[in-house]
Amino acid sequence: MKAARSAAALTLLLLLLAGCGSPAADPESTPPPATGAPADPTDAAWAQLMTPMNESAVALLSLAADRSGDTAVRRWAAGLRTSQNGELARLRPLLDRMGLPDTNVHEGHHMPGMVTADDLARARTLKGAAFDRFLVDRIGAHLRQTAQVSRSETGAGTRPDAKRLAAALVSARRAEIARLPAPSGAPG
Repeated sequence: MKAARSAAALTLLLLLLAGCGSPAADPESTPPPATGAPADPTDAAWAQLMTPMNESAVALLSLAADRSGDTAVRRWAAGLRTSQNGELARLRPLLDRMGLPDTNVHEGHHMPGMVTADDLARARTLKGAAFDRFLVDRIGAHLRQTAQVSRSETGAGTRPDAKRLAAALVSARRAEIARLPAPSGAPG
């Protein structure tokens, strides 16, 4: 059992490290944990990844109100933005309970499924069907990657509160992926 947990933790760590486009922060420059129970490395890695991933997805989803050319896409984006903000409202207290700072330790990294600053800049240049296609593509990648990372947490994590939240996110992602819209003007 311990070997299986270690293998699963290693898998999650490798998934996280493989997606980083820049080197990890210098351990000496990382601030010490705040308060709360010490975090298992797997649980900490998951929570510290999910938080900025959701924040960047919310930033992209927020652009749909002004840039989308499809009423159904705007409604979908607004609903998903609300859902992602709800997840953030559960992730931030989890970080606090783990004694971890609510900072983006992945800043500047190019993680699979992460909406990047370049993605946001590009999205701001698009409008109508072109924006909708871009939005659905990037958010679809976000949903698939966060589902994969959350599945890893459910198997390798040790904190019951983190594992429960990860399981809820896996379930939510399944439903959200099923609702990905096919924006008008999308190639058939």
